[in-house]
Amino acid sequence: MKRAAFTLIELLVVIAIIMLLVGVLTPVLASVKQQSRAINCRSNLRQLSFALSIYEHGNGTFPYAFDKSRVNPPATGYAGIGTRDGPGWWWFHYLMPILGNDLSEGTVFWCPARNIKEKTAKPNILCGNYGVNRAVSKDAIGIGSNEFWGEPLGLSQVPGPSRTLLLLDSGYSSISWWGVTNATGSDKPFENSDRKQCFYVPGARINSERTISAGFESDALQGRHPNKTINVVFVDGHSEAVPADDLFVQQTGDNFENRCPLWLP
Repeated sequence: MKRAAFTLIELLVVIAIIMLLVGVLTPVLASVKQQSRAINCRSNLRQLSFALSIYEHGNGTFPYAFDKSRVNPPATGYAGIGTRDGPGWWWFHYLMPILGNDLSEGTVFWCPARNIKEKTAKPNILCGNYGVNRAVSKDAIGIGSNEFWGEPLGLSQVPGPSRTLLLLDSGYSSISWWGVTNATGSDKPFENSDRKQCFYVPGARINSERTISAGFESDALQGRHPNKTINVVFVDGHSEAVPADDLFVQQTGDNFENRCPLWLP
């Protein structure tokens, strides 16, 4: 009895079909993976928002964005690189009694879609994860410009909590409207800092007009989530996925479109 076998033509047809299926499924699977990371990112922000709300309820204000005046370091030690980021307490250190002391990669403090290539920044929690709005969670007195230092605000001090940003996808651990504007001036935060080129909203068009730190370009220019959206949480606790360009602040004469109440209460 003659043994059945594929002919060469049949084998080539099967291989061609498999290659076609791989070509069709690969972008679909990549899109599903990207969507999954975006959902996980938004879940992280919800948990962080809940912790921020608990902190605000117990203390009357949100935590400082950054405070270098505290004598003792946080339980996990200072974050970042001392010569570039400065030793101090960041907003997430104040949440450790609520969320625990584990700040390692993979926890809620890290964006699952971050895309940082620079060798020293890759393990740095301050780079490429989430940034708090410095107009709400301000820096301790004496740090940065006077627009963003002082006592952090409480919920009752924000007139439009459902329209004012609190936390979002960010190139650095704190962010403000200066990171998404065409405005000019010497009062920009981080203007003289080594980290000024990380001060961006991922995927915003304005980033193409700026100098971005090496290893951060893909995160800044291509964004993290589908269609260059970013995940944001507002002061009232609700979260949204919005186009990065919706956060842009345009200067026309003395007017700053989109600055209030989105960025400034």
